[in-house]
Amino acid sequence: MNRNWIYVLAAGLLEIGWVSGLKHAHDAFTWILTGAAILLSFWVLLMATSRLPVGTVYAVFTGIGTAGTVLTETIVFGEPISWLKIVFILILLGGVIGLKITTKEPEEPAKGGNS
Repeated sequence: MNRNWIYVLAAGLLEIGWVSGLKHAHDAFTWILTGAAILLSFWVLLMATSRLPVGTVYAVFTGIGTAGTVLTETIVFGEPISWLKIVFILILLGGVIGLKITTKEPEEPAKGGNS
């Protein structure tokens, strides 16, 4: 996994935090954390899109965020979950993994070579 995909993963994890923050923030501090997570999430996402296809990056980012938010809300905050939700999360994750597998990695320029 190259650095750009790590950026996508980090942005997706931050998205889980800020989406949950939008629902559960209750004071100035938690709202500030939520806002910071939003800004950092999109900044890291922009770094990833500088080298990877925007459509693929966005689909993977939202897939991580969606599946992660559902799981976080269920595990941490006790939201109900059904088998149907689990099936759809698995379908979503399959699509995200498929996009990652089928996306061509950008070619890195040769280091130290003369052109």
